[in-house]
Amino acid sequence: MKRKIITSVALLAATLSVKAFSFGIPDDVNYTVRLGYSIGGTAPMGIPATIRSMNSYKPKSNLSLAIDAQKKFNDRWGIMLGLKIENKGMEVDATVKNYHMEMVQEGKRLAGYYTGNNVINTEGWLFTLPVRATFNVNENLLLRLGPFVSYVQSQTFDGYVYSGYLRENTPTGTKIVMGDTKETGATYDFSDDMRHFQFGVDVGIDWNFYRRWGIYADVSWGLTNIFKKDFNTIEQKLYPVYGTLGISYRLK
Repeated sequence: MKRKIITSVALLAATLSVKAFSFGIPDDVNYTVRLGYSIGGTAPMGIPATIRSMNSYKPKSNLSLAIDAQKKFNDRWGIMLGLKIENKGMEVDATVKNYHMEMVQEGKRLAGYYTGNNVINTEGWLFTLPVRATFNVNENLLLRLGPFVSYVQSQTFDGYVYSGYLRENTPTGTKIVMGDTKETGATYDFSDDMRHFQFGVDVGIDWNFYRRWGIYADVSWGLTNIFKKDFNTIEQKLYPVYGTLGISYRLK
């Protein structure tokens, strides 16, 4: 599925490139193709007291492929529309205390307040449509800022707990001890509780360093909780925040 999605977007970019050169691009419109790598994560806004430390962090493949069209209003200002296919994900091992959640141990569903190690695995493939105002500092440097909407085509949010204990139902409830491995701990999977649309703000910079070639950097800040409105198993709302660094090629 991932290979098919990337291939489809690559063919779209190639098709638009051929059409652009075949029919001509208006003088006030620039097309740019981008390939980037993102790093970041899904986290609450502000670290709550229930999350004590992050023991390890591993990003997923986190590749993005995009094509943008910029229309200039004058020498400085313009607007840029885009289409991007991107992968965002991470695996985090964190130490938590009295963290409200649900899990499954030996086929039994448990709910309560967990203290110990919590491994979170999250990943998604997204189609993103950004709309950004642009400002040309000079002919080689461009600033971008604006909102985006993403459709999450496939998504995962699961994990496991280990080396800890759960207080069932209340902070002083029955103590259930978790083993020191994934197999002797407990697992969870909230993938079906995730929303398919995400909204946020994107800010970026382009630097054209050689003819049509350039490098770019983006920061995308999600403003919507990744979970559905009625999901309250995890006590905090979680937001995707990622930075991207990549190369670009201007078609005109």
